[in-house]
Amino acid sequence: MTVHELLNGAGLVAAFPPDILQLPVRGLAYDSRLVAFGYLFFAFAGSKVDGGRFATDALARGAVAVVYDTPPAVPPAHPYVVVSHGRHALALAAKRFYGQPDESIKVIGFTGTNGKSTGTMLTDGILQHAGYKTSLINTIGYHVCGTPLPAVNTTPESLDVYRIAAETRDHGGAFLSMEISSHALALGRVDGLRVAAAVFTNLTRDHLDFHLSMEEYGAAKARLFGPDFTPGTSILNADDPFTPQIQTVSRRLTYGLGPAADFRAVDIESSFSGLRFHIEGHAAITSRLVGDINVYNILAAAAACHAAGLSWQQITAGVAAFPGVPGRFERVEAGQDFLVVVDYAHTDAAITNVIRVARQLLNGKGRVLTLFGCGGDRDRAKRPLMGVAAAKDSDAVFLTSDNPRSEDPLAIINDAAVGARRFDTPLTVEPDREKAIFAAIAAARPGDVVLITGKGHEDYQIIGSSKIDFSDREVALRAIAARGKL
Repeated sequence: MTVHELLNGAGLVAAFPPDILQLPVRGLAYDSRLVAFGYLFFAFAGSKVDGGRFATDALARGAVAVVYDTPPAVPPAHPYVVVSHGRHALALAAKRFYGQPDESIKVIGFTGTNGKSTGTMLTDGILQHAGYKTSLINTIGYHVCGTPLPAVNTTPESLDVYRIAAETRDHGGAFLSMEISSHALALGRVDGLRVAAAVFTNLTRDHLDFHLSMEEYGAAKARLFGPDFTPGTSILNADDPFTPQIQTVSRRLTYGLGPAADFRAVDIESSFSGLRFHIEGHAAITSRLVGDINVYNILAAAAACHAAGLSWQQITAGVAAFPGVPGRFERVEAGQDFLVVVDYAHTDAAITNVIRVARQLLNGKGRVLTLFGCGGDRDRAKRPLMGVAAAKDSDAVFLTSDNPRSEDPLAIINDAAVGARRFDTPLTVEPDREKAIFAAIAAARPGDVVLITGKGHEDYQIIGSSKIDFSDREVALRAIAARGKL
């Protein structure tokens, strides 16, 4: 395809020289290191680095031209194209370059603050159990028809999305389940994507360092259900306060616990071994997942799979076979007489939810000890709210570091401690996360629950500019073993 064929309708502003538009394109790239002869290089601004800085490198590697959305102050001498929105242009070009792969498979997209990873993995698991070849894009990892890929972002750039969709199609896959983050929607990473089913989980405070207000954050999520995407089916959490504000332009289905939900959970039984409930009028559900938060996740995935054409028999079998999600209320077992749980909860609402699940399982017969930290270089205003969430419902709190990044860990901790100290809950402050985990586990009594929140599946910690190996699960296992030797 030519440059013009790929960028037609992408808001072309200028081209130099004009006949550059007729050159054939052999590939697309937004990373200059991946450019080869005949490629079209997209030089839009990233979160940390402006891609325009790498134009020279891309051209040296054989790029036919550079696509800018913010042209250099001095017009460059090399071949270039200027478009009104670089990421939108890349999405349009990628979809065309890969032959509209989203038209050949069914894309199931989850958006919301919490539950996206569990929802997408559960949907993917149900579809696989039913015999379909599938692919997955989420925070925990990507795979293409069973072949794992490294996860860079919750939702990657559009070029990667359409490439994964094309590989799914070419390998005989039928479905791509993916998280669609508010960042991706706001920045244009999924522009033009045909979505068979779009799922909304919930909306609570997060990412306000990027979106600046809850109104802006909610509007980004709601965009998935409007005319920009026109999903085949819109599936919404009937119990979330934001749902009535979502305007849909396609078939609308809801799930929840209330009587108005199209897919309603009733007769819920929750225990340490899992969940049992009925989707009223449709199916009896048995799952190894625990807690009412996973009732919602199961309902969302079941509704998505039903919209995709699966039978209730296939759905219930897939849910029953699903083993769980790494770092999502994941138990750490080493023969101890108390429960240790690792969870990704990193917002005040998520911490509240995971403590509530622990309380439900304890049924008044033990204590909840909660460990948490807050990320550096992120929304500072949510830190005291996380402190409040941890302290108001726990019996003891251990405040530590998460990923401090470039910030002083003690400054981050002080922000969170403002909220935690509003309550009389015993508070232990330990900036060293490993020492904090050891302290929390050492403090546990028989029958207690120790919640280690914030990092979940992550196997690293970012301190300054360094990314070090760190797994909450592995540290917890060492702490349990050390306790046993005392």
